[in-house]
Amino acid sequence: MAKKKSLLLLPLLGALIAGGIYWHQLEDPVPVTLIEVETGPVELIAANSRAGTIRACRRSRLSMLQGGRVETLLVKEGDQVKQGQLLLELWHGDIDARIEQAEATLRARQIDQQRTCDSAALALREYRRTQSLAKRDLASAELLDQRETESRLGKLSCDHASAITDQARAALHLQQVMLTEAQLRAPFAGTVAEINGEPGEFVTPSPPGIPTPPAVDLIDDSCLYVRAPIDEVDAARLAIGQSARITLDAFRNRVFPGQVSRIASFVTEVEKQARTVDIDVLFTPIPEDATLLVGYSADVEVVLDQREQVTRIPTETLLEGNRVLRYDADSQTLQAQTVSQGLSNWSWTEVRQGLTPGQRILLSLDREGARDGARVRPE
Repeated sequence: MAKKKSLLLLPLLGALIAGGIYWHQLEDPVPVTLIEVETGPVELIAANSRAGTIRACRRSRLSMLQGGRVETLLVKEGDQVKQGQLLLELWHGDIDARIEQAEATLRARQIDQQRTCDSAALALREYRRTQSLAKRDLASAELLDQRETESRLGKLSCDHASAITDQARAALHLQQVMLTEAQLRAPFAGTVAEINGEPGEFVTPSPPGIPTPPAVDLIDDSCLYVRAPIDEVDAARLAIGQSARITLDAFRNRVFPGQVSRIASFVTEVEKQARTVDIDVLFTPIPEDATLLVGYSADVEVVLDQREQVTRIPTETLLEGNRVLRYDADSQTLQAQTVSQGLSNWSWTEVRQGLTPGQRILLSLDREGARDGARVRPE
């Protein structure tokens, strides 16, 4: 009887030994970081393929219309100027002399005109008096004809004197225009970015087809935008007025609101493999607490579409084939789960099917040993 009992215990003992060996050979649970599936907004965005650049809505590289020696420099780099403000003057002593001469000539012509026209007015009055006397037979027809001729000649002399005065006035205006060509004024209010020329130096205008440095580089920094290239794949979904976000290397961890104001009408082929479309994104508004400089590098994200309060997961959790590793609390293992995704960007991906809020999935895919079916220990 004892021998029979011993034989019955042998299978049970073997099973216990095999189970012990199995559990002993099991790998230790892999420590992993999990994240809970949640709900929130997800956006479809188009980002620049290369760094963009801050530009001013108005920027003029001002040059002189004529060459000459710089007589007066009235501003310095960094100055804020008003529209029409005088910035720089060339030597114009000869023009000043010609203006004085033209002014004197105009005064003389005006005096001649006044004297000639007064004589014409007197001749007209004499003619009208003679007309009255002739009606009463107190003046001869010959005298009346003489007075009429004198009146017409006086009118012609007055008109001629007026034309001579107009010529003198035009000559004065011409010299005044010549003076403006020796002066450089601000076409709009802005900031002086650069000056090329000092008092006493000689400046020359740019010959056709040969660019030369501007005398004054003027920037209107009250209106700024970012010009950035967008991959041609996203070009068809771009539209004027779309909201955008602007980030700058000079202001890390800060995002500036913007709006698409221009989309180029052609594709730029920088390289055979990189075809892009330039867009302009306005700062809306320009921040008052940050000094934005023209020329800063900038990145833009244009919001093409948006979903509110949808099931979402971090984009970095997705594996090939639209799969994630879902944590099964009962077996304490990771299970591959296929999901149907919607909108997606670098940060978040919309999940339409396959997951529900509250479930936990593997966050970091670079953890060694974290794979489908692996035993894990949530950290």
